[in-house]
Amino acid sequence: MLDDVSVTFPAGKVTALSGPSGSGKTTLLSVAGGLLEPTSGTATYAGRPTWTGSGDPRPEVAFVLQVYGLVPILSAGENVSIALRARGVAPAEADDRAAAALARFGVADLTDRQVEELSGGQLQRVACARGFVVGAEVLLADEPTSELDETNRALVLAELHAEAERGSVVVVATHDPAVVEACDLHHALDEGRLR
Repeated sequence: MLDDVSVTFPAGKVTALSGPSGSGKTTLLSVAGGLLEPTSGTATYAGRPTWTGSGDPRPEVAFVLQVYGLVPILSAGENVSIALRARGVAPAEADDRAAAALARFGVADLTDRQVEELSGGQLQRVACARGFVVGAEVLLADEPTSELDETNRALVLAELHAEAERGSVVVVATHDPAVVEACDLHHALDEGRLR
C-alpha cells in the first residue's frame, strides 16, 4: 500500500526505487504503469491517467516483472516475440526483433529453449529482452538483476541506461545497493511512503 506518494520520473534518466520488502516498490511500479488503479489520487503519463480501467498497461508502457511473467508453454524466443505481436507487429518482424533483443542480453542461444529449461538468471534476461524489445516510452523494471551475476548485472544496467538515453522514462525497483549507485536518480520507500 502506498501512502501519500508524489513523485515524477523524468525521461532520459534511470531512476532507482529502493526499500525493504513490502515497502511499496512493486505497488508503485504497478500504479505508475497502469496495472493497478490508485485508491486515491492519480497517476499520469503525458497528461493522461495511466489506469485505463482494464488493468492492461497503456501501449507506451513496458514492464520487466520480478516474477518474469513468461508463458511456460512458449519458448524463450516466442515469449519475447509475443510482446511485439500483441502490439500489432507482423510475425516475421516480431521474430527478428525478438532474436536481436535476446542477443542484446546474451541469451540468443536460448531462443528455441522452453522456459522450464532455463535457470533463474536466464529467465531474468529473457524477461528483460521481452520488456525492452517493444521500445516503450516508459520502462518499469521490478528487480531486473536479482538473479544475475556481476557481469550480467552490468549488461542489464548498460541496457537500462541505453533506453534512458533513447529518451525513455526508466524506473528500476531494487534491493541492490550497486544497482542504486548505478542509477541517475534514487527514491527510497518505507512502509509505502517516500523517505
